[in-house]
Amino acid sequence: MRASMTEGPISRGPLAGIRVLDLTRLLPGPVATMHLADLGAEVIKIEDTGPGDYARAMGPGERAKGGDGGGSGDSVFFRLVNRNKKSLRLDLKQAAGVAAFMRLAKNADVIFESFRPGVVDKLGIGYAAVKAINPRVVYCAITGYGQTGPWAELAGHDINYLATAGLLDQIGHYDGERSGPPAIPNLQVGDLLGGALTPLLGVLAAVIGARATGQGSHVDVAMTDAVLAHNIFPLVTTLVQGWPAERGADLLTGGVPCYGVYRTADDRYLAVGALEPKFWQAMCAAIGRADLAPFGLATGSKGREVREGLAALLASQPMAHWVPIFAAADCCVTPILRMDEVLHHPQVAAREMLVEVGGTRQYAPPFKLSAWPWATAMPAPAAGADSEAVLAAAGFTAAEISALRASRVI
Repeated sequence: MRASMTEGPISRGPLAGIRVLDLTRLLPGPVATMHLADLGAEVIKIEDTGPGDYARAMGPGERAKGGDGGGSGDSVFFRLVNRNKKSLRLDLKQAAGVAAFMRLAKNADVIFESFRPGVVDKLGIGYAAVKAINPRVVYCAITGYGQTGPWAELAGHDINYLATAGLLDQIGHYDGERSGPPAIPNLQVGDLLGGALTPLLGVLAAVIGARATGQGSHVDVAMTDAVLAHNIFPLVTTLVQGWPAERGADLLTGGVPCYGVYRTADDRYLAVGALEPKFWQAMCAAIGRADLAPFGLATGSKGREVREGLAALLASQPMAHWVPIFAAADCCVTPILRMDEVLHHPQVAAREMLVEVGGTRQYAPPFKLSAWPWATAMPAPAAGADSEAVLAAAGFTAAEISALRASRVI
């Protein structure tokens, strides 16, 4: 494995020596490359010399830059998904910028991009061009609909990918007679399951293959494909009965009493996941309703009767009344927490899932590797903070770097 271009705080990790050029912006690609950086890869975030990554300006829910007092002009959103990276500002619309990129690409292990299909080829930095000088490169393209097909060049966002993959149709409430409108989750399933985690599977497999054979690969990831490939239960129902269940009425979306969301007296909610008979029976015993024990999976009129009876009982007391009862019963019933409550939950603390990096509280990596304890992280880089260092380590002379800066290529 090659040594890192530039030294940094993260010197250990199973991916140490892997060099990644990251052309992505906003959420999916930056999260994917942050996971690689957390595992020790050297990730060089390449931004244009104008706005750069749009996420620097402001993220969802932020009223102003630096709203958490983290001491950075970049948004909290940007800081949460770009730690442990280096930043190089590079104008790829200039020939000198393309030439500089290709010099970096010659020794890169992985390249990530998230432009519309064909954009990188028009710039002169596409997979074919890089492969010609670096056959081992793994070149990952993250798009909404993939590199092929009639929708390949269409614009889209997470909501569109969920809609196209049949997932959004399944999220919502069913009142026993009709379904309400689809509900929009505040977890970007397409962006994160599809655009962050799925690329990592393809990229790491291709990197292993490249090391074994010397042959890299183009990794074509469509966020819609990734959501569709994991939208398993609606497919099961459709294959069995010929059409999907009503929205909010399938086994795991509220169609049976033992698996659903119930309101408490103080307008809080409980998540009832007592799917297996032993858990449902334990829950019924804990609330003094053993008569409901045979009907956890009831559907139709009986299912509605049981659900309504359980709903009335749970709505008679505040959440604080029910939490210790269900905790003692260990029956898969838990409170639905607000985010501010999650941040102080003892399980989250025990798992050390919140860390402070550069003055900003953020999530720790969602994996624990016994052989590779996670090191102290460096904060998300300022735009272009590492331009000179990255180029110098790649063999650019001081005169070349000065010329690039003078012509505003960096």
